[in-house]
Amino acid sequence: MPLLSVLTAAHAGRAELLAEAGNSVAAQQLPPGWELEWVVQEDGVAPELERVVKQFPFARHAANLEQLGIAMTRNVALSRIDGSLVHVLDSDDLLLPGALSVAIAAFASHPRVHWVAAQADDLLSDGTRKSFALEWPAGLVEPGAFGLYVEERGELPVHCAGLTLRPGIVRAVGGWAANPRSEDTAMMVAVAELTPGYITPEVTWLHRLHDTQTTGAGSWRSLGDESVLMVRQRLAALRATALF
Repeated sequence: MPLLSVLTAAHAGRAELLAEAGNSVAAQQLPPGWELEWVVQEDGVAPELERVVKQFPFARHAANLEQLGIAMTRNVALSRIDGSLVHVLDSDDLLLPGALSVAIAAFASHPRVHWVAAQADDLLSDGTRKSFALEWPAGLVEPGAFGLYVEERGELPVHCAGLTLRPGIVRAVGGWAANPRSEDTAMMVAVAELTPGYITPEVTWLHRLHDTQTTGAGSWRSLGDESVLMVRQRLAALRATALF
């Protein structure tokens, strides 16, 4: 049977949020014949999330036992997955019902693609949702199509959380980059430059906004310019090597 792996990097202090994320995975109904696994990799020297993950029979937990950071934690998790597709779910985000079926259907309808990006709503702290429009139309995206946008803005027109990808392309580009910030953008810039993808018109996940959000901390803005430069340099290097 085909298997879809949900990959989550987490750290201590996220028990309640991680449990909610797990419940949203448990609520998924996959197309006939598909199976699901949830692979959680915990960063930090004092892991505490195994008790949450063990509540879900389809889930597997492992801990770094040292502080590696988000990129390396995701890469370790990637080494543990068994699926032919991998969906990236942050520990504080939520899947909406049918989210994974939408992604699987997109791969089935467009067998050339190596990645599927889904639309999201922001989930505010009061429980309400706020919609936002992506800056790229839904549908097929050819290799290299995002290049000019990235050159101008240093970021992608799609959200890097909520991606579903073929694991092989993620491994081929070296996984999540060792950037101090924007490690997911740097990974996805390479993937989108080299392979075709698809953007779904459906909203399939919720991007939670909360007080303990890592990207909301003031320190997260440090080294931001350097990280954007690294993204642009990676795109330029890919184009210069003429790999496609």
